[in-house]
Amino acid sequence: MDDVLDKRWVEDLVRAALEEDLAGGVDVTSTATIGEQQRSVADFVARADGVVAGLEVAELVLRIAAGADTIEAERQVADGATVRGGDVLMTVTGPTRQLLTAERTALNLLCHLSGVATLTARWVAELDGTGAAVRDTRKTMPLLRSLEKYAVRCAGGVNHRMSLADAALIKDNHVIAAGGVAEAFVAVRNQFPDVPIEIEVDTVDDAVAAVEAGAELILLDNMPIEQMRTAVEKVHGRAKLEASGGLTLDKARAVAETGVDYLAVGALTHSAPVLDIAMDLREQEGEA
Repeated sequence: MDDVLDKRWVEDLVRAALEEDLAGGVDVTSTATIGEQQRSVADFVARADGVVAGLEVAELVLRIAAGADTIEAERQVADGATVRGGDVLMTVTGPTRQLLTAERTALNLLCHLSGVATLTARWVAELDGTGAAVRDTRKTMPLLRSLEKYAVRCAGGVNHRMSLADAALIKDNHVIAAGGVAEAFVAVRNQFPDVPIEIEVDTVDDAVAAVEAGAELILLDNMPIEQMRTAVEKVHGRAKLEASGGLTLDKARAVAETGVDYLAVGALTHSAPVLDIAMDLREQEGEA
């Protein structure tokens, strides 16, 4: 699993997800229909084309549900791989009851993260050659932010800040409260001298004011393409520029070609459709 992820946190998340399914009880269907000692082989199979992310998370779900020593797993592809419908992504062997008990939790996470990676890959492909990168936002599902941002990285996207403590993003309401762009920037810099600062602006003049105040990263909020191009010319490499607000894939390249450095796209995480993946029992190994 990506070194940036806190594995203990992921384990806690998985345990909570499994408990949600079991609600303190048992899987009545699997318990009634499957012998306690039965073991099976199962394949995780892509049902559609896309980019995979979260295989190790899915494996972790199975290991926690069944016991780490009872599961054997072999991944045929790595996270970040482009796959076709019908491809086997991972093969696991373990206690049949526990495999089926954990199946939906494992697939919920794997399909969602692979959906985020698949959508991100489309944006990355659209921006290829422009010099601009697509970035995620904090518009993530509660408690899934680290995993969703991991999926974005798997597909070649770039992460924005992970939390409110990582970096400052001075938005329009902060500017109003502080009395201006420069005033807001100075207030943050004075109190948190080592924290990266990004300033959101919606006019070219404010972009110039932000860079003159010392901002190294400026978010151009809902700017028309021509204004973005003017902002790029006015800032002239003195700060990184990020386009944000209402961005769509069909307009992505035109936005990137204005010369901005980043496109911030909340849809990567809040609107990504899942990648259809199934877990299919392949055969029984017999009694253990």
